Amino acid sequence: MIALGIILLIIGLVTGISILWTIGVILLVVGAILWIMGSMGHAIAGRRHYW
Repeated sequence: MIALGIILLIIGLVTGISILWTIGVILLVVGAILWIMGSMGHAIAGRRHYW
């Protein structure tokens, strides 16, 4: 999810499409939150790791 967010950020910045940039930021933030919660040992949606 973090990698997809970074890819969408780059594509959005290069092409000037703001919706891709916005979706990229959202995916990046959600991915970072899931990564942090998973590394702390919290189960997310019934899983220990979200990948």
